[in-house]
Amino acid sequence: MRRTVRFDRRAIMPPPRAGHARKRARGFTLIELMIAITILAVIALLSWRGLDQIIRARHTISNAMEDERVFVQLFDQLRIDARLAATDDEVGQPAIAVTGSTLQVVRTFGLPGDAPRLQVVRYQIAEGRITRYASPPVESVGQLRRTLASPSVSGDWSAVPLISGVGRITVRMFVPRVGWTTQMSDVEGEIARADNNVKVPQLGNAPLDRAVKGIEVSIGATSLKVPITRTFLVGE
Repeated sequence: MRRTVRFDRRAIMPPPRAGHARKRARGFTLIELMIAITILAVIALLSWRGLDQIIRARHTISNAMEDERVFVQLFDQLRIDARLAATDDEVGQPAIAVTGSTLQVVRTFGLPGDAPRLQVVRYQIAEGRITRYASPPVESVGQLRRTLASPSVSGDWSAVPLISGVGRITVRMFVPRVGWTTQMSDVEGEIARADNNVKVPQLGNAPLDRAVKGIEVSIGATSLKVPITRTFLVGE
């Protein structure tokens, strides 16, 4: 009976060398690392640009909100001064006056229960900044005339800077028989006409009407594409 001998090649094959195992478990090549670094650099650049745009947009929005807050404060103060404007008869001259770069409003001042007093308010623009100047309360006609006659806003006058970066400011006055005007001669003519009506017996007891019924303020600033315009009623 013949014996059968099985041949196993794996039994006689030499074990694999360590170098061969290392070749099968190789890492990244230099080119692959360079490609990975390049991709990461592109991602980082895109992320930085996105973050930069977000920061710029936030800065722009913050500036716009600050400009809006300043304009609201300015127009709100103008509205209050126009609403509290005295009559031309109380002042003895136009209570609303525009001369050059100055808007002057003579307004009532005081708390309920106090003696009625007047105050002279001037909005002036200088070096691109609008400042509101207010005189001390005036208690007599003589003091009011001296305050109105003096162009100075120093001394006891209070000064509140309202807005900067202003290119120009335009003020128009609404006179009923004329319409919108920038000429003080139209206002003075309306006051003279009202004074003449006092001489008419039928109108002698009627109160003198205001010469200026409203004011329109237009402000152009470096941060604005077009000027902002607001209209205010006088004495309402």
